Amino acid sequence: MPWTRLNPGFLLLLVAMLVVDVAWGQCVMCKAVAEDSAEDGSLGRGLNAGILYLMGVPYAIMAFFAWFVFKRKKQPTSQGV
Repeated sequence: MPWTRLNPGFLLLLVAMLVVDVAWGQCVMCKAVAEDSAEDGSLGRGLNAGILYLMGVPYAIMAFFAWFVFKRKKQPTSQGV
């Protein structure tokens, strides 16, 4: 197989294998910060709110596009007769 025609799935797998250590390192750092601040509760609440905010944004975008498509389908088409 020539190098000019690699499977995109293979390239994605290769990139994922190269960055997995960096991703796990960040998760460990967030966990350590959350565990250290568990006594006060202030940073833990902020961390949870941030997670919920980041989780809600993609759902809000998908809901907007679903609403847009739904509205577009309900509009009568103006085709000349």
